Order: sequence, then C-alpha cells, then structure tokens
Amino acid sequence: MTKKAVLEPDFNTLSFEDALEKLEDLVGQMEEGNLPLDKMLSCFEQGMKLTAFCRKKLEKLEKRIEILTSDDGRAGEWAEFDESSARRQTSAPSSQPPEASSQDTLF
Repeated sequence: MTKKAVLEPDFNTLSFEDALEKLEDLVGQMEEGNLPLDKMLSCFEQGMKLTAFCRKKLEKLEKRIEILTSDDGRAGEWAEFDESSARRQTSAPSSQPPEASSQDTLF
C-alpha cells in the first residue's frame, strides 16, 4: 500500500461520508505501523478532528430527526434546526412552578 499524504480536509465542504472515509484511511495507515512517529501523530490529530466533525454532524441530524418526529408529521412543515435556540430552551429554567402532587404535601 502506498503512503498517502496527510492533507487537512476542507470541513466547510466535507460530507459526513467523505469524512468517515478519510478517517478509515487514516486508521488503516496508522494500523500498518510503517509511519514515522511525527507522521503518526499528524494522522492522529487529523483523525481526532474528523471524529469531532462526524460526531457534530450526527448530533445535528439527530436533533433534526427529533424535531421532525415530535409532531408525527402532522404539521407538514420542515424547519431548519437552529442549534442556538435548542440550547437556550434546554438550559433555561422554567418560569412556572412545578405542580404539587398528593405525595409532595406534608399534611
């Protein structure tokens, strides 16, 4: 197998599938054990970046799927997922007090 140059991918145009293929190539090169240490480290660093990129893509797609399935498709509208608003919704405390049940009362 020929040694491939470790080139930094353009993450703005990279698809998930291409990133995964590049990651698999890097792992294959590293598993051969024929790389010098500095090249091995470079491959590892690029692999970590590709892993983070793939994880971020998957998390974003997972959130979009949650949005699409939350209304069972009844609304019939597709909305772009806004990552910043999702964080605010999950991290903002509720302004309404929790409902008390009969088990929560002392007397």
